[in-house]
Amino acid sequence: MRYEILLAYGLDILVGDPKQMPHPVRGIGKLITLLERILKRYILNHRIAGILLVIIIVTLVYLLTFSIVWLFSSIHNLFGTLISIILIFTTLSIKSLGQEALKVYNALRNSDLKTARSSLSMIVSRDVKNLDEEGIIRATIETIAENITDGVIAPLFYSLLGGAPLAYAYKAVNTLDSMVGYKNKDYIQFGWASAKLDDLANYIPARITGILLPLAAYLLGKDGKRAFQTVLRDGKNHPSPNSGIPEAGVAGALGIRLGGLSYYQGIPNYKPYIGDSIHVLNIGHIKESIHLLYTTSLLMLIFGLCN
Repeated sequence: MRYEILLAYGLDILVGDPKQMPHPVRGIGKLITLLERILKRYILNHRIAGILLVIIIVTLVYLLTFSIVWLFSSIHNLFGTLISIILIFTTLSIKSLGQEALKVYNALRNSDLKTARSSLSMIVSRDVKNLDEEGIIRATIETIAENITDGVIAPLFYSLLGGAPLAYAYKAVNTLDSMVGYKNKDYIQFGWASAKLDDLANYIPARITGILLPLAAYLLGKDGKRAFQTVLRDGKNHPSPNSGIPEAGVAGALGIRLGGLSYYQGIPNYKPYIGDSIHVLNIGHIKESIHLLYTTSLLMLIFGLCN
């Protein structure tokens, strides 16, 4: 299993997310949308409907992935290995996240705020149309930091624990949260189970990130000590019990402040500040955040494979 994870990681670093290839997570998303309509139609209690959605989706995804690996392995072990590599590869988003963030960086470098906002809208859920340069930089760094856990550390963690089936069960949980785990009037009940399970699934990976990020900062010549201190001090300064940890690690490493006011569907949302404004936010911090993303992922791979 370990060399499968190693090869999947290498494939992600080399290839990223091929746009021409249908991504299995999109299939999970379509299934969620279909079941949401059905469950809401026939079950009036939306919290119960949301719990059933989580049980059905996560169970189906795990069993389907397990069956695919088993089927290919029954033909030949090599086929089982190859499909496992491909499946684990599709749970990772290291290169694709770095590439999307670089699009924002390049647009800002050319003083093209319109393109920067458009590129940013591909990787964040917040409103971007009125963001100035500093707001764009902050949003980009925050999404890089959060996705260090969601898109890298957690998939690797669950791949190491249970191979492709468990990694895909995690992706199902993560997709459920991103689609229905909102705290607005439409989803506060229906998305409750999805949001809670996502918090639980990311609890350990987020804290692994909180250890690896300062180490990555140190290796890159950044302030690893301040990164760790900021994780301890500000890691809870976030509505999510997990997202504040990687944000605090990145903020401390770069000597910047994250958090503050954002808008989601026109509704203001204020998050507590994370980090200290030792340096004024600039576009260079986006690149430095990408370097932290890659280095933290590599450390997770090395430590994971060595244990």
